[in-house]
Amino acid sequence: MAEQRVKFMVNGRSYEIPIEPHMTLVEVLRDKLDITGTKISCGAGECGACTVLIDGKPTLSCLTLAMTAREKNILTIEGLAKGSNLHPIQKAFIEHGAIQCGFCTPGMILATKALLDENPNPTREEVKKALAGNLCRCTGYVKIVDAVLAAAEKMRKGGS
Repeated sequence: MAEQRVKFMVNGRSYEIPIEPHMTLVEVLRDKLDITGTKISCGAGECGACTVLIDGKPTLSCLTLAMTAREKNILTIEGLAKGSNLHPIQKAFIEHGAIQCGFCTPGMILATKALLDENPNPTREEVKKALAGNLCRCTGYVKIVDAVLAAAEKMRKGGS
C-alpha cells in the first residue's frame, strides 16, 4: 500500500510524516522519528518494553498500528524529563537501584506514570498489578516497586 501522511503529537511536538498503513507505532517512533527510548523486544505485547502513553494510557506500541495513533498525544520516555531535570519517577528509579541494564526501564517508568496520574497513593499490591505487563530480567521487582512507592510519596509532597 502507498504511504499516507499522518500527524502525530509526540512529547509535545507535532510531526507530519509519511507512513505505510502496516507500520506499528514503535517502528514509526524509532525508524521515522528517531525517538529510540521506546524499545523493541518481544514484538508480541508480552514484555512491556515498548510501552508508551497515548492520551495518558499505557499502550504497547509494538501491537499498535501507527495509523490508530494519529492526532493523539503520545508520550515516550524522552518526553518525561524537562530538559536535563529528570522527572521524580526517573529519579526514584535511579535512587532505589531499580535500573540495571535499562532495557525495560522506559516501559516501566511510563507504566508508573500512568498509574500515579490515576492513583497518586497506590498500595504495594496496586503497583504490582499496574506493572504486571512489564517484565524485568535484571533487577527483580522489589527495587522497582520500592521506587514507584517512593516516587508516589515524593510527588504527593510536591517534590521533584
